[in-house]
Amino acid sequence: MREHQRVRHRYAGHWAAWPPVTGAAVMATGILSVGLSLTGFEVVSVVALCLATALWVLLAIGFSALVLEDRRRWESIADTPPALTAVAATTVLGVRFELLGLTPVAVSLLVIAALVWPVMLIAVLRHLTRRAPGAVFLICVATQGLAVLCAVLAPEVGDWLARVALGLFLLGLVLYVDALARFDVRQVVTGAGDQWIAGGALAISALTGSKLLASGVWSGGAATTLRVATLVLVALDLAWYAVLLCGEVARPRLGYDVRRWATVFPLGMTAVASLSVSAATGVGWLEGVGRVLLWIAVAAWLPVAYGFARSLVGRAQDRSSPAAGDGRPLRVRRRR
Repeated sequence: MREHQRVRHRYAGHWAAWPPVTGAAVMATGILSVGLSLTGFEVVSVVALCLATALWVLLAIGFSALVLEDRRRWESIADTPPALTAVAATTVLGVRFELLGLTPVAVSLLVIAALVWPVMLIAVLRHLTRRAPGAVFLICVATQGLAVLCAVLAPEVGDWLARVALGLFLLGLVLYVDALARFDVRQVVTGAGDQWIAGGALAISALTGSKLLASGVWSGGAATTLRVATLVLVALDLAWYAVLLCGEVARPRLGYDVRRWATVFPLGMTAVASLSVSAATGVGWLEGVGRVLLWIAVAAWLPVAYGFARSLVGRAQDRSSPAAGDGRPLRVRRRR
């Protein structure tokens, strides 16, 4: 029993060494899986889903171990915006599993996310500050993630879930405005990668709108309003995409940083939102935009995944050192 506790403590320490934004790796890989499925690349999509699911399981185990073994550290992490990647990643996987027809799995992930979301969101909102980095927009992303999954599951579960999704959709928009008021716009040219969530939050909001439209629950004026709002959201997202891309060109930041996963996710989400909005609204040219943006996201995923893999190898080497046996968290060396 003592040996088991020591191993669990060491695992908690190793997980704590990773910043919470690591959950964005699941979000990025999961949304690329969704996009690849929508464009007909099912085999590659399933491979991406397997990778995202495996990482989600590892992070979930580590999260649970941290709660049990180092509650103080867990509390210090749980009240920061990047912690909400746990909710967003869970909902992204839920959407992909529903596309595979695995509704029970998707519903289970929805329940998990719905239980964690209010606790973490309230804790994060209580500790938000001004001049925040792009991660602040995760308060919107996590909420809209729940809304998307509810809307996707509504045809299987019932119209009431679509109404819940609409409420979450509206709340997510309010949270976006709050996040925008706190966002330090200098991050556009100085951010380490998470500044892209400013656009990604609008992309997932547009995706929610498209899924609400596709649910068929609303008609007449309500459907028209929802359609216009969805198109406005995707237009604003594409505008953010252009601004953030200009920021990257003006001041290139080519070194690996784990926060670059928070760049890949918005790239992939913008592609998926464009594809979904095109299908829901009949705006054909958005499909072509979505297909192009999807491959840009895939191209961005490759070097970030390579850097992530190298960091994993570095951690494995650190674990084999004598200091790794004392149960203390190890520092992650950032490669530039």
